[in-house]
Amino acid sequence: MSRYEDAETRPDKPDARNWKARAPWVAGTLLWGVFGGWVFSQLGIPLAWMIGAMIFTAAAAIAGVRLQGPGKGRAVMITVLGVMLGSSFTPDIMNHLSSWFISIAVLLVFVVLVTCVLAWGFQRFAGMPRREAILSATPGGFGEMVLIAEAYGADVRSISLIHATRVMFTVMLIPIYFRIFEGYTPPAVSPMGSVADLGLQDSAILVACAIVGYAGARALKVPAAAILGPMVVSAFVHFFGLTKAQPPGELVNLAQIVIGTTVGCRFVGVSHRQLINPVGIGIIGAAITLGLALGAASALHAITDLDYNALWIAFAPGGLAEMTLISLAMHIDTAFVSTHHIIRILFIVSAMSVISRLLFGKPDKEF
Repeated sequence: MSRYEDAETRPDKPDARNWKARAPWVAGTLLWGVFGGWVFSQLGIPLAWMIGAMIFTAAAAIAGVRLQGPGKGRAVMITVLGVMLGSSFTPDIMNHLSSWFISIAVLLVFVVLVTCVLAWGFQRFAGMPRREAILSATPGGFGEMVLIAEAYGADVRSISLIHATRVMFTVMLIPIYFRIFEGYTPPAVSPMGSVADLGLQDSAILVACAIVGYAGARALKVPAAAILGPMVVSAFVHFFGLTKAQPPGELVNLAQIVIGTTVGCRFVGVSHRQLINPVGIGIIGAAITLGLALGAASALHAITDLDYNALWIAFAPGGLAEMTLISLAMHIDTAFVSTHHIIRILFIVSAMSVISRLLFGKPDKEF
């Protein structure tokens, strides 16, 4: 994990291992994120609580305000998203699986082509060394790419900022696109249920999905364990009809705030001068990838019966948690979108474990 990911090791902050010292700073940072989410919700911005928290926190971080990311609180909130994702895997999904194979195959080819195009461009026009160019161009999960960069002694600061910018730009652009071109407006009342609607038995099952799934995935060292583990267990219990309940809307909104705040905190400790090149490269790379994703979605939509919007979000270069929230907010097939992003991350982690050794040699430490 990068030391800039969520301000966990910023030199001028309280000791990260001292919860009593950290708590006021975490609470203050989250309150700032809540304020940003509230402002954006008043403006009618889609996915307001995540985007508002993200932008307000990033602006404060760049301005030099002392912030403290939620740390393990993010993992807790992501388990909520994992359980929510799993609830979308109902028996009806079996009728659509065969049509997903084509888009998944295209996605894998798309990832390879995008990585090659961006890596070449970063080397040719930004003057990046080959190692940094490839690690910056690969659209993997933020944490996974930073771990690989650290293992090979690459420029972790620049690579982490490029990937943080990629995620932030993607998360900002997609909801705005839906607002302007698709006429989407956030519903006045959340379509998800409330805490008051959950019974004791359903609550216990959902909590068990989160705990058992996360613990099992961690034990097996699965990438993105906080979301994949709970999702698999939740998918099992929902597929076999043990419950039809979903995490309440209040928890999902809280997850938006925590995840948005975490993304914003990735810019802590970075000077304005250090931001210019990585942020510019990240924006250009994300814009190119989103444009190519639009083209791929259009082509697949023309030859299959798959939904165009679902395809675009499935191919977009955002993080798994962030793109999951977008699909939930836009009422787009969450199972389809999450499955594609999970396969993208697993494919990249598996491929990079082999390709990086061939291109860069033996890592300084395992990842």
